[in-house]
Amino acid sequence: MEFDYVIIGAGSAGCVLANRLSADPSLNVGLIEFGGSDQSIFIKMPTALSIPMNMDRFNWGFESVEEPGLNGRRMDCPRGKVLGGSSSINGMVYVRGHACDFEEWREAGASGWGYADVLPYFKKAESWMSGEDTYRGGSGPVKVNNGNNMKLNPLYEAFIKAGNEAGYPITGDYNGFQQEGFGPMHMTVDGGVRASTAKAYLDPVKHRTNLTIMTDMMAEKVILENGVARGIELTSKDGKSETIKVRKEVILAAGSIGSPTLLQRSGVGDAASLSAAGVEPVLDLPGVGQNLQDHLEVYFQYKCKEPLTLNSRLGLVSKGMIGTQWMLFKSGLGATNHFESCGFIRSRKGLKWPDVQYHFLPAAMRYDGRAAFEGHGYQVHVGPNKPSSRGSVSITSPKAAQKPRIQFNYLTTDQDVEDWRNVIRLTREILNQPALDRYRGDEIQPGLSITSDEQIDQWVRENVESAYHPSCTCKMGDRDDTLAVVDSNCSVRGLQNLRVVDSSIFPTIPNGNLNAPTIMVAEKAADHILGKGLLSPIDAPYWIDEDWENRQRPREPKNAMM
Repeated sequence: MEFDYVIIGAGSAGCVLANRLSADPSLNVGLIEFGGSDQSIFIKMPTALSIPMNMDRFNWGFESVEEPGLNGRRMDCPRGKVLGGSSSINGMVYVRGHACDFEEWREAGASGWGYADVLPYFKKAESWMSGEDTYRGGSGPVKVNNGNNMKLNPLYEAFIKAGNEAGYPITGDYNGFQQEGFGPMHMTVDGGVRASTAKAYLDPVKHRTNLTIMTDMMAEKVILENGVARGIELTSKDGKSETIKVRKEVILAAGSIGSPTLLQRSGVGDAASLSAAGVEPVLDLPGVGQNLQDHLEVYFQYKCKEPLTLNSRLGLVSKGMIGTQWMLFKSGLGATNHFESCGFIRSRKGLKWPDVQYHFLPAAMRYDGRAAFEGHGYQVHVGPNKPSSRGSVSITSPKAAQKPRIQFNYLTTDQDVEDWRNVIRLTREILNQPALDRYRGDEIQPGLSITSDEQIDQWVRENVESAYHPSCTCKMGDRDDTLAVVDSNCSVRGLQNLRVVDSSIFPTIPNGNLNAPTIMVAEKAADHILGKGLLSPIDAPYWIDEDWENRQRPREPKNAMM
């Protein structure tokens, strides 16, 4: 079998590429995915988000080694193993990141990836519920909205008001002119159904005769001949081997764990590490698998004095009623991820743009969907989004079936530890504003006894969880960057006909969830691959607090609790 382009991974980036490349009928495109169909009610129904994330059928189930900064804890690292990849099992939260995140990319050596360059591709990808404007797209494949528009629970508005009372601005669109502040949160939901990239990009083009989708196939390694990618070696789930030849390019879109480890199994990476894993080095490229970054978060949980939270809807009868309404009408509590309000703030003065993100949930529960305690409660997910810690991912065997070694090195820098102390104190202050007085019961966690630096450090190390945003392991950069794996065209340095297009090529992790920027990267990369003229940059202004060097927030809180 032979194709012009072979795409490895049918996830957030791979589905985009399959759509855009196969739009040219003269090209023959193959899309390879180890997972299977996404036609599951647990994937389609937004409120069921915790279920596919915890199913072996849909999740690779990666895990870190013992993390030295977390008292030796091993951390889960879920990745999608299904059409749509992680966009089929994630929380559907749509955050592009701050404009300055992409200016940071450009300054780090990713030429042509500044905010003005990427904004038109964000717009191209999305269909925003309010239509197109300077910042938002109105006719793209991915539908973006605010779920039930915060109408089903007064706690959403109370949280936003509390943020404002704490001295932070209100923003009507954090993906537009102003990220910093509190406001409604956006989600990738289309008519009450999860808008994964499989639904948005792949389903409409599955009929194309020049697009072949192969599921249940594991990519073992890229076939490299004299520095040129010529094909890919595959293994089916029943153990049969197959070789796919390529006329133009192999494109890795297997994510921040899958893409670097596939390069390593192909002999591309740190030569000494490859030899130790039993792989003959082909190209000594030390940055492969390095620069690993992720977001951590904790749940700030309170009891609620009024019986209006989702904790009363977790029983079988209530779940059945929610499911029935969703099945019949695609509406109600089944049609939302329940994260309908949010916030973005700076953790300290001297930061130009936000580094902390809040997801508010009118319930107190865990990621597995179970209640955190008896009775009513609410919680906010929060964490610093610009860590200075760096980790790595590396193979331990030439076989793809052998899971890699993943070490994030969470909280191994003094700045990351200090950022968490700031986050805990700032969050407690926000959640103790007057807007939440009528609802706020006891603080369940961290608990009011957690106040000193030492107590905060210990509690965070014991309770922090990954937000499931691994990235940056095939860093994009210029020739002077020894860790750069791909150039600004997403081509692997030192090789021909081989590209990486997914969140692994981010130079640094953005301030927000990663699905939106991953889709943007694939949209822009498709134009690079096809040799089309890039979309014209959009030089749109964006909001920065004019006194960011001297103040952590624009004004003093109404009810400071330090």
